[in-house]
Amino acid sequence: MSEIIILFIGAIAAGLMGSLTGLGGGVIIIPLLTLGFGVPMHYAIGASLISVIGTSSGAAVAFVKEGFTNMRIGMFLEIATTAGAVTGALVSGFLNPNTIGIIFASILILTVLLNLRGKPDHQEELIKGSLEHKLKLYGTFPDKDGVKNYAAKNSIGGFCMMVFAGAMSGLLGIGSGALKVLAMDNMMKLPFKVSTTTSNFMIGVTAVAGALIYFQRGQIIPVIAAPVLIGVVVGSFIGSKTLMISKTKKLKVFFAIVITILSIYMMYNGIAKNFS
Repeated sequence: MSEIIILFIGAIAAGLMGSLTGLGGGVIIIPLLTLGFGVPMHYAIGASLISVIGTSSGAAVAFVKEGFTNMRIGMFLEIATTAGAVTGALVSGFLNPNTIGIIFASILILTVLLNLRGKPDHQEELIKGSLEHKLKLYGTFPDKDGVKNYAAKNSIGGFCMMVFAGAMSGLLGIGSGALKVLAMDNMMKLPFKVSTTTSNFMIGVTAVAGALIYFQRGQIIPVIAAPVLIGVVVGSFIGSKTLMISKTKKLKVFFAIVITILSIYMMYNGIAKNFS
């Protein structure tokens, strides 16, 4: 019982820190469960995917109501992320947990670096007759200066990147939000507010696809997943309420250092066990 309470408190901290830094609670849950509680990697991934579904769903509804999320672009790209998530989850069943730990640590360091970089803010015009025009991958979003128009670019490149982002989500139990935003920011040239909110909408659906595979394999254990889910949701809610008064820039740097140290330790641990 005491371990469940400690896990619940740890999950609250993970949700809080993930919400304040924009990395999401999943990147903290995996090290917390594997390094802190000795939970096998595959079971930790299953619990993390459940928490990702919970945290994404609440925020996604609010962003859709506010008019930032582009549902059509999100549903188009979800074809790629869902296929990737199912593939990643299936592949994870054949991989050694230590190998998954090494991949997780590598992607985590990449995620931290992407999260610290400057965010571009595009506003491209729609080209008549283009693929984006035919698929209706454009829209409007509210801004302080009024409603603004935008259109996607390089949709094929963004779609391919989403397959990789989905595969990493299913393989590692994370939302892969940083990879999704990278595809929409840098490749598809979407406005920052649209890319981040659409990514949040997609994360939950991607996680469901991966979680179904882990559930079928019996790698989602309620006694682990339940306190993690509730704790991360509570932490994310607290984080959303304190975001405006928090010094997120300094927090991101501090958090990046902690996550990088954890990643290096996980990578070293995985390599050492693989060759021992």
